[in-house]
Amino acid sequence: MHIKKLNIKPNWTFVDEQGNELSPVLFRLLAEIKHSNKLTAAAVSVGISYRSAWNLIQKSSCLFGMPLVELHKGRGAKLSLLGEKLLWSKHRVSARLGPQLDNLTSELNKEIQQILVDVKPALRIHASHGYAVSLLADYSETLPLALQYKSIEDALTSLSRGDCEFAGFDVPMVAVSEKMKGIFRKYLRVDEYKIVSFVTRQQGLILQPDNPKNIQSINDLTRTDVKFINRQRDSGTRSLLDELLRAAKLSSADINGFVEEEYTHSAVAAYIASGMADVGLGIEAAARHFGLSFLPLAAEFYLLVCKNKTLQQPLAQQLIDTMQSKKFIHDVAVLPGYTPNNCGEITKINQKLDWF
Repeated sequence: MHIKKLNIKPNWTFVDEQGNELSPVLFRLLAEIKHSNKLTAAAVSVGISYRSAWNLIQKSSCLFGMPLVELHKGRGAKLSLLGEKLLWSKHRVSARLGPQLDNLTSELNKEIQQILVDVKPALRIHASHGYAVSLLADYSETLPLALQYKSIEDALTSLSRGDCEFAGFDVPMVAVSEKMKGIFRKYLRVDEYKIVSFVTRQQGLILQPDNPKNIQSINDLTRTDVKFINRQRDSGTRSLLDELLRAAKLSSADINGFVEEEYTHSAVAAYIASGMADVGLGIEAAARHFGLSFLPLAAEFYLLVCKNKTLQQPLAQQLIDTMQSKKFIHDVAVLPGYTPNNCGEITKINQKLDWF
C-alpha cells in the first residue's frame, strides 16, 4: 500500500473592518510582478487572466488605501513601497514559521501512517535547522524519517532520553565557546555515542546586496550606522557570535539590534532583504537564496550523533547509505556554502571534535 505524504502550506488572507477579503493569489502575483516587471507575464505565471490580475490589484489597493503596484505605459509594472513591504512580510513569516510547519508536517504524516497501515516506526531525527538536513526529508519515499527541528540542547536531550535515534547539530571548526563545549559534554559520552559525519558549511555576515554600508568585519557591527539582526539565544549561530565578539573584545551592548532575534537562517536573511536590518550572522545558502551579499567568517561542521547500538539498526544503515549516495552528495554540493564532508563516515566523538 502506497502511503501518501502530506505537506502543510499556509495561505494568507487579509480582511478589513467590513469583512472584505483579499485572495492568497495576491502574494503570488506580487512576486511575479517583482520578477518580470510586467503585469501580463505575471498573470500568465499565476494562471489568471490579465483582467483578473488587474481587478485583484485594484481591489487590494482600495483595501489598503494605497497602490500596491505602479503601472506605467510602456515601462511595465513595478511594486510600490507598500507592495514591496507586503511581499517581504510574507517571506519573513514563511522563513520564521517554516521549521515549525515542517515539524507539524512530520508529526501529521507519522500519525497518518500509523492509522493507514501497520508500519514500523520511522527513523527519528531531532536536529537544529539547516538546508542540508532538510534535504533528507526529500528521500522519505525510500527512507522513512520523522524529522523534527529543535535547538541543539533540546535535540541532545531527546537523544539521551531515547526520544530520537539521531541528533543533528552545527558546531564551529574553531572558536567553540566554553558554553557550547559544556552542552556537548553534559549529554554525550565517548564510549556510548558515535559521530556520523555530514557536511561543512560557511557561516558569515549576511549583508544587503552589494554591501552598501561597506561592512568588512565583525568589528563593524558596533558602528552607529549599522543595524543588526540576531539569532535566538540557544542557537549554534548565537553561540558562534558570542565567541567571535569575545575574541574581538567587543561588547554586545554596543551593537544596534543585538536584542532583536529571529529563529532561522532564512528568517535572518528575509529580515535583511526586507530592509529592516543591514547585517546578520548566518549561513551562505540563506544569503544567496534571498539575493544578498555574504562575507564568510567561519567554517562549521554539521554532524549527526547517535548511540552505538543505533548503528546496528537497518534504518540507520539506510540513512547512511542515503547520505553516501551520489544523488544526495550532488544535492548537498549545489547548496551555496555547503560541502559534503565524508558523508556517512562513523567516528568517535573526540576524533571529530578534538576539544571534547
